[in-house]
Amino acid sequence: MIRIVPLIVLAVLALAPPALVPPALAQARPAAPPASSLIDLNSASRDDLMALDGIGEVRADAIIRSRPFKAKTELVERRLIPEALYEKISDKVMARPPPATPPARPAPQKRT
Repeated sequence: MIRIVPLIVLAVLALAPPALVPPALAQARPAAPPASSLIDLNSASRDDLMALDGIGEVRADAIIRSRPFKAKTELVERRLIPEALYEKISDKVMARPPPATPPARPAPQKRT
C-alpha cells in the first residue's frame, strides 16, 4: 500500500475546484489575504509600493504618476510592469476606486 504524504494531499486540495472538495477539507485551504492587508495602488505611499517584490523606486514612481487605476490589471495594460511580475504581486495589491467628488454647483446668479 502506498502512503500519501499529507503535504501532497493539501497541495492537490488547494488546486481543486471548490465543488470537488468535501466541506470538512475545504477549511484546510489557505485563505486569501484580507482586503485590509492589500496595498491599494491608488493611495499607497512610495515606500509601501517598494515593499512589493520587484517594485523599486522607478516603478513605484511610475505607478504613482499613473494614478488613478480602475483595476489592478492596468499595471500590465499600461506597461508599468511585465506580466510575470504582475503574477507575483497580484494577490498583494488592489485598486480601490478613488472617492467620488460631487459635481460643482454653479454659483447662483443675481437678478438685477
